[in-house]
Amino acid sequence: MSAAGSLLVAAPFAAVLSLTVALRPRGTDAIAPLRLAAVRAAVVTGAFAVLAVELLGALRLLTLPAFAVAWLIFLTAAAGAAVWRRRRDGASGDPAAAARAGLARLAGRWRTAGRGERLLAGTVGGLVLVELLIALLAAPNNFDSQTYHLPKVEHWVAQRGLEFWPTAIHRQVTIPPGAEYLLLHLRLFTGGDALHNLVQWAAGVGCLLAAARIAAQLGGGRRAQLLTAFVLATTPMVALQATSTQTDLVCAAWVACVATLAVDGLRRRAGAGTLLLLGAATGLTAVTKTSGLIGVGPLLLLWGIGQLRLAYRGDPGRAAGGALGRPVLVGVGAAGGAGAVEGGGHPAATTVTPPRGGVTGTRAGPSRAAGVARTAAGSLLVLLVALAVVGPFLARVQAEFGHPLGPPRLRESIPMERHDPASVLVNALRIGHTALDTPLAPVRAGTAEAIMEGARAIGVDPQDRAITFGREVFPVPAWYPDEDRVAFPLAGALALVGAVLALARPARVAPGTAGALRAYAVVVVAAVLLHTAMIKWQPWGNRLLLYALILAAPLAGLWLDALFRRRLAPGRRSVAAGLAATVLATSALAGVLALSYGFPRRLVGAGSVFTTSEWDARFLRRPQWADEFRVAADAVRASGARRIGLVQQNDNWEYPWWLLLRDADGRPPELVALESVLPDRPPAAPASTDAIVCTGSRAACVKLVPTGWALTWRGYVGYALPPI
Repeated sequence: MSAAGSLLVAAPFAAVLSLTVALRPRGTDAIAPLRLAAVRAAVVTGAFAVLAVELLGALRLLTLPAFAVAWLIFLTAAAGAAVWRRRRDGASGDPAAAARAGLARLAGRWRTAGRGERLLAGTVGGLVLVELLIALLAAPNNFDSQTYHLPKVEHWVAQRGLEFWPTAIHRQVTIPPGAEYLLLHLRLFTGGDALHNLVQWAAGVGCLLAAARIAAQLGGGRRAQLLTAFVLATTPMVALQATSTQTDLVCAAWVACVATLAVDGLRRRAGAGTLLLLGAATGLTAVTKTSGLIGVGPLLLLWGIGQLRLAYRGDPGRAAGGALGRPVLVGVGAAGGAGAVEGGGHPAATTVTPPRGGVTGTRAGPSRAAGVARTAAGSLLVLLVALAVVGPFLARVQAEFGHPLGPPRLRESIPMERHDPASVLVNALRIGHTALDTPLAPVRAGTAEAIMEGARAIGVDPQDRAITFGREVFPVPAWYPDEDRVAFPLAGALALVGAVLALARPARVAPGTAGALRAYAVVVVAAVLLHTAMIKWQPWGNRLLLYALILAAPLAGLWLDALFRRRLAPGRRSVAAGLAATVLATSALAGVLALSYGFPRRLVGAGSVFTTSEWDARFLRRPQWADEFRVAADAVRASGARRIGLVQQNDNWEYPWWLLLRDADGRPPELVALESVLPDRPPAAPASTDAIVCTGSRAACVKLVPTGWALTWRGYVGYALPPI
């Protein structure tokens, strides 16, 4: 990576830091204001990154100079906004002094933290740092990334635009590309994929910050927030995906941003800035992974109801205020709670009781009508902004396939095709079984058999293709720490208990914010139920549920904190606290083991990031293919071929060809598909190529090799060259 590339890589991080300063909340009653500013900065930067790709792609300017200019303009604007904000607030102009003051405040919070809080924070921080180390050392080796995540980035770079291309792998063009848009920036800056894992790592950090802030918004003090972050950070799926080029954490991070902004809408009227942020975060979710909208929908509904409730009470737009003498929640902040500071002790509700008859000096009728109209207009703005972010991609899909969600093959493979109550129940039970799987084989087998017998008893085939993805068969082991399917029994169980308590006894969990807590729990439960009613069971379905786990984590943190806070009889307290501590210790062990021995990136053992070569690390899922790809690529390069035909099927690896056939100066090869599933994108003629490389089916390759060409085949990979 060149010096210029290094500077450009720093641009996104510098922009986020600058915007965090510029977008700090103005009021003094904001909950966790620094985290709110970070969420705002992340959403603005993410929206810029996506829209920049769309604009430059439309102009066929997906090049390093164009991206460098775009980021220079954006960073200049962000830095200027930060300087203006500091001057407006009357802050010192010395950034170093501000940094020292921030570190001093952080040190003060550490000194006032209890031993348990320090242990929680230290564990979370340690895991995040280890994940960063692995993300920097490990080469991208996720299976889906080899098939379609990373090849689509290379196609964009090669053609300098976003138009679709002939391909046999429909997911390269039909799956929403939001995470890959972010990878494209790093690809152009660095000329390679050395930093690609950082996108998911940053998304993981964002999930921790947003989830902890949600816990604060729902009445949790510093310990509850730390417990929320701890539950998430030690979940193996989160730890493993934070070092990957998958897209589930990116989607979950955008959903979490929507969630924390939506919960703010329960206590104050949304201004134009918040509406733009909500719309941008919704659009970023849609353009990253459409399944994330299952969580966003109920969250926006909660936000809308909260806004209407404030409008009905005649709230003028500030945090305080209400009607008919009923108190309105305005924060939690007594005794160092989760109010205007970033940490806090036990939560205490702060309410304001307005005078009877509503806000002084206003008339209830017109005020209510105006408030309702304002909420309707705000909701429309959110949808329009979201459409502006995801709309260009949907328009391309619509133009290509005649439907914004892609071809029938995609629309029918993942969504449920039966929605009768019995089928939905069976699907929910199978998803729950896989999500809560443990290493106890008898338990797994027994519960799976009970689910299948119960399904047959109510007239549902447990392997029905209408509720099961592809040709997969339920059940499958999911306890092993593999990034694509690892279960989360501990975090899931804690979240389930938290949801039940939040629905049944919210006042026991968060006395000052019981209403908001119950409403949020309803949203989380609704999202999970919608997911099980809309998404077919599949072996790797746990990662598709990651956004729901992020949303549910604050419920776990809050009830655990309530458990530690309750005053029980001495014996009962020791048993309850001991059980909770045991669960947390086991969760920490699970997180450490996932990073140490997880697959396909680990710290120790065979395949360690310290002892495995970069090329071999890329093929840890299929080590027998490493030499086959290299031998074929060497032969093609030796032939002097420039235009190279691809023969592959829907789940085959394409990305290694982009690495091996790249020119010495880094220019991408000219790879053309000899098969295409896009009706209006015909494949290239085999005779128009200088060489052909094949993966998967030898029979499919033989059919396309021109007469007289020499075909060489080795296991999974083959290549064909014309006669000399």
